[in-house]
Amino acid sequence: MTQQDRDRLVVLRKTEKRLITQGQAAQELSISVRQVRRQVRALKTRGDKALIHGLRGLPSKRRISEEKQAQILAVLSQEVYRGFGPTLASEYLRDKHQVKIGREALRQIMIAAGLWRARREKVEAVHQWRPRRSCRGEMVQWDTSDHDWLEGRGEKLYLIHMIDDATSELTARFARHDSTEENMRLVWQYLERHGRPGSFYTDKASLFRTAPKVRRDQKALPRDEREPLPPTQIGRALQELGIVWQGAHSPQAKGRVERSFQTAQDRLVKGLRVAGACTADQANRYLEEHFLPWWNQHLVVAAANPADAHRPLGAQHNLVASLSRVETRQVDNDYTVPLDGKKYRLVAKPMPAGLRGATVRMEQRLDGSVAVRFRDRYLQVEACAVPTKAAPLAPPPKAASSRSGRVPGEASRAAIRSLLNKRGLPVWKAAQIDRTRTPDRLD
Repeated sequence: MTQQDRDRLVVLRKTEKRLITQGQAAQELSISVRQVRRQVRALKTRGDKALIHGLRGLPSKRRISEEKQAQILAVLSQEVYRGFGPTLASEYLRDKHQVKIGREALRQIMIAAGLWRARREKVEAVHQWRPRRSCRGEMVQWDTSDHDWLEGRGEKLYLIHMIDDATSELTARFARHDSTEENMRLVWQYLERHGRPGSFYTDKASLFRTAPKVRRDQKALPRDEREPLPPTQIGRALQELGIVWQGAHSPQAKGRVERSFQTAQDRLVKGLRVAGACTADQANRYLEEHFLPWWNQHLVVAAANPADAHRPLGAQHNLVASLSRVETRQVDNDYTVPLDGKKYRLVAKPMPAGLRGATVRMEQRLDGSVAVRFRDRYLQVEACAVPTKAAPLAPPPKAASSRSGRVPGEASRAAIRSLLNKRGLPVWKAAQIDRTRTPDRLD
């Protein structure tokens, strides 16, 4: 009998002896008068044990059987499920092994088996997060993580994330390099699916912002005093597409995309392990078919404003031209243009006026092709054949002298060296010369 049962028994005994009324007992025990009357009658017939529930101490009818617990532990003890938490483990048991169990019941089973360690929640200082944007597409946070996504099963991969600030809707892609080209591919994918957002919110990496070059012994000028720097390739592309770029001053400022990486580094890594992904193509396939649908179904929230801030792509927005590496070059007199150590010949019939010596726009596109635009017109271009350099001729061997075996000319050099190295008179002998018999001047 618990202490609560003993306290109830004291009140009911007072009621039975009419020391207090049934109404007072009901108010003290926080139950109805009818319940007090029923418990007093049971106390008279069965004694003190009437206060103990009849099912106390008996196993629950909803208790998980020993066979089912053994089946669950056999599955979760496999290497592919190493580190799974109760929530994620319950989802995989339901989807892959047809075993339905609540996460709290599974948590107790895993704790008892040593597969999960209960952690007490720590109360930390409350941080007031920045409120979400009101509309979907108003601002999209963009970042890259270089975590060990394949756990050593394959090549190193980078995960590029784009998460909507208002709804947490996610767009992502695995890439082999965190380069301008790979980030442009994800931008292309995002724009085709959703349209043009109001702004992209990123860090201040060199992909997005040109850093001023300053010598070590000099101090950089304030931003309002320095000359404006040219944009990066991604910055230029966003300007051409009419999308604003915003730079975060710290990782905490773009906390939504940083927290999305924490979730991905837990769930996505384990999902790739279970799926056996070892290559970038397999990882992207799992990402598109499983992880992103799960994320956009369970973790997306409704925006405060149901309007969509995405803008459609117009006829003036050329993704092929904007999302490419753009350089400006001057046309030579033979209508060729140099680029990356190669030469390209412009082919046009007729040639536009003023093309010779003019500046053209060179576009190295994501598919590997090169396009040249002069004013508002694209010109046909073809790569020039690389001239092969002839191997330099080896100098003829020098003929040796027949008598001494020396090369001609060496004898004269040896004679000059012997004259220069001839020793003069010692100092003590030069001092004994009689200078009185020597005239002061020459007649």
